[in-house]
Order: sequence, then C-alpha cells, then structure tokens
Amino acid sequence: MTADRPVTADVAVPPASDPSLDVAQIQSRTVLTLIASQIAGGVGVASGFSVAVLAAEQLAGSESLAGLAQTAGVLGAAVAAVPLSRLMYRQGRRVGLLTAYLIAGVGAGVCLLAGIGSVYWLMLLGMILYGVATAANLAARYAATDLAEPATRGRSLGLVVWATTVGAVAGPNLIGLGGELGSWLGIPRLFGPYLIAFLGFLVAGGILALRLRPDPLLTARQRAIALGAAPPDAGRTPSIGLRAALLMIVRSPGARLGVLAVAVAHTVMIGVMALTPVHLHHGGATLTVVRIVLSVHIAAMFALSPVIGVIADQVGRVQVICAGQLILIASTVVAGTAGGHESVQLGIGLGLLGLGWSCCLVAGSTLITESVGLADRPAIQGASDLVMGISAAIGGALAGVTVAAFGFGVLNAIAGALAVIPLLAVAARSVRGFARA
Repeated sequence: MTADRPVTADVAVPPASDPSLDVAQIQSRTVLTLIASQIAGGVGVASGFSVAVLAAEQLAGSESLAGLAQTAGVLGAAVAAVPLSRLMYRQGRRVGLLTAYLIAGVGAGVCLLAGIGSVYWLMLLGMILYGVATAANLAARYAATDLAEPATRGRSLGLVVWATTVGAVAGPNLIGLGGELGSWLGIPRLFGPYLIAFLGFLVAGGILALRLRPDPLLTARQRAIALGAAPPDAGRTPSIGLRAALLMIVRSPGARLGVLAVAVAHTVMIGVMALTPVHLHHGGATLTVVRIVLSVHIAAMFALSPVIGVIADQVGRVQVICAGQLILIASTVVAGTAGGHESVQLGIGLGLLGLGWSCCLVAGSTLITESVGLADRPAIQGASDLVMGISAAIGGALAGVTVAAFGFGVLNAIAGALAVIPLLAVAARSVRGFARA
C-alpha cells in the first residue's frame, strides 16, 4: 500500500497570514455548528427512513415495491448532490445546506399527504424530496474539512459524521411518539414519524442559518486568494461541469479509490439495511425489535467515526478503507445466515455493516478531499456523492427484487461480493507500485 496523501492538494489551505481571520476559532465554531445541525438533521433523516419500507408496503401491498421507497430517498440524495455542490460553490456551505433542509421538509410534508390519501406514487415523490436531507448530511462532512489542517482533516470530518449518531439513534426511537402523534391528528401510525422529521429539518436549517458564519468554504477561498494559492476570480467563474469532475476523479488515483470505496460501501449498506426490517417483520418481529436492530446499526455507522478519523490521519486512508471493506464482508456473512426470527444475530450483522460503512465513508471522503485542489473540491465532492447515491439507489431497487425472488441470504452474498472490488483495486494499485519500483 503506497502513500495516499497527494502533495498538491494541501497548498489550498496554507497557514493563516491574515490577522483578521482567526482560522482556528472559525474552524471550531464551524465544527460545533455542524455537529448541532447534524443532530437535528439526523433525527429528521432517521425518523422517516426507519419506517419508509414498511409504510410503502402498507400503501402498495407488495414487498418488492416497498423497497422502492428507500430507493427513492437514496435517489433524491444522489440527484441533489451536484446541484447542491454548485450552489455551495457560488454561495457557500451555509446557503447550500439550508436550501437542502428546506426541500427535505417539503418532502416530509408530501409523505404525510401520501399516508393520509393512501397514494403510493405520492410517497415515492415525497421520498425523493426527503432524500435531499441525506445529501445535506453528507455534504456537511466536507464543510468540516474546508478550514481543517491536513493532519487533522480526518478527525474533523469524523466528528461531524459522529454527530449524526445522536439524531440517527433518537430518530428510530421516536417512531412510537410519531405514531401516537399521527394517530391523534388522524394520520396513519406509520406516517406519524414524518412529523418528527419535518421538525428536525426545520431546526437543522435554523441552526445553520444563524450559526454557520463566516462560511467555511468562502473563508478558505478568501485565504487562498490572499496568499496566491488560488486565482483572484476563484468562485466567480463557473464551476467545472459534471463530466469534467468525473474525468478528474478517474485521472486521480486517490480520488478514484475514494469514490469507489464510498460508493461500494453505501451500496452494500443500503441494500442490506433496507430489507432487514422486512426480513424481521416476516420473522414475526415487533416494531420494537425492528427499532432496536436499526438503532444498533445506525449507532455503529456514526459512533466511532471520530476514532476512525484519527486512525485514518495516523495510519493512512487506504488502510482504513481496506479494513472497512473487510468488515462489510464479515457483516454480510453474519446477517445473511440469520433467519428473520434471529434478531440478535441480525443486530450483530447490521452493527458490523454500519462500522464498515463508517470506515469507508470517513477514510474515503478524506482521501477524495485531499486528492484535488480547493477550487475544484465542491464539484468533485458533489460528483462523488452522485456516484455514491446512484450506485446505492440501484442497489436498493434490486435488493427488494432479489429478496422476493431468492431470499435475504442471496442478497447478502451479492453484497459481500461487491465489497471485494475495492480490495482488488488496492491490490492492483500495490502491484503497479511494486512494478514501478
């Protein structure tokens, strides 16, 4: 495994020379603000996603169609990634993240209307809009790196990812409250959690609007211009297009590996996680058991991300990516051999699934960020999240069909095979390095 830190990307954030900018203070304020918004946004995302498959199955009366609800949310996040990155390039992180949460709030409202009117297609539309909140949560991790020093970039990113733990674990545990609130208002119980989601998105947007000042991306750009590390018109010229961003990813070994790692991990995670509630439900599990299993999974996704970030800073991004893929493979073996009534084994499998995803997301995202210069980062980051989201949306759509036709075990076997691909890419990279040596 060769060194995975490029020598050209880090010049975009040189040591502070403008006495009017206390960069350390701005970075600290930025991370704390992002943590607060991630907690509220995490409540919103997890509340609706936790019941999406079951709610869709109630409307559609079909297991295979039920998985499309989660897929619609993942697709919404993917479609929003590039426009969101372009908005951030022009207006900064604050405007972009705030806009995303407002759109997601509208999506939560549409899902409520779908439940009240028992309209399946309307729920799919609502979930597409709802998924924009996931794009915001993912983009927030990059905002934590705009002013971070290279040696602590993984830790900063990991801290913001970690913040989602509180909201993401609280979200599924608010299903009961949301259901009671929905029933009181005449809304079907499975759609009540979308009321909680709406409030979560509203709070997250308010925190960002009030506290994410000065904007970290715009501040980093101003510093780079002042120190000659970026052209004077940086930010005023159009952002590179999607095609150029994808080509840049393909041409950069670090960015290419980072995108592959996060895309595969997200696809494996979405595919297995989306159908686990249905697998449990068919095994006779109660909503309480489903909630606990999902809470374990979500906690594993985020709780150790600061530690993973520190390890990625000290040991290396590629090494952590490889560890993450191996954990994903182990998770599919554990979950794939569990029956629907074996909730403890499924909980362990989904815990490993979340941990492997976290390793790949933190290390892969950090590797992507430092593999390109500051001017192109928003576009590259948006393209990366687009690839990640589309891959996961396809995986989520096929997951329901796979389980309906072949069973939950086959789904996990396919997911485990996918996780081998980044390991092969790292092995090929190492072989090329030895050959050149």
